[in-house]
Amino acid sequence: MEQGAGGIIASLLPLIVLFAIFYFLIIRPQQTQAKKHKEMIANLKKGDKVITSGGLIAEIVKPEEEFFTIKLNDDNIVKLSKEFISKKIDD
Repeated sequence: MEQGAGGIIASLLPLIVLFAIFYFLIIRPQQTQAKKHKEMIANLKKGDKVITSGGLIAEIVKPEEEFFTIKLNDDNIVKLSKEFISKKIDD
């Protein structure tokens, strides 16, 4: 009976090692990146320049709870959902 339990552990060991590698190379870095992005969105304020996920460069006019009012140029002011902010431009 003891040999059967050892065989199960030996057969599951490669699967456990593979999951650990997958976690540390893919899942954990992705969670860290998502946390940094969420913090960046929370810290945006009026006057910050951002790049949207569509590639537009805009300036934040008014941060709101679920949206940002952004200025694309002097004539175009629009609302953008917070999920579509890709990154902040540092001048």
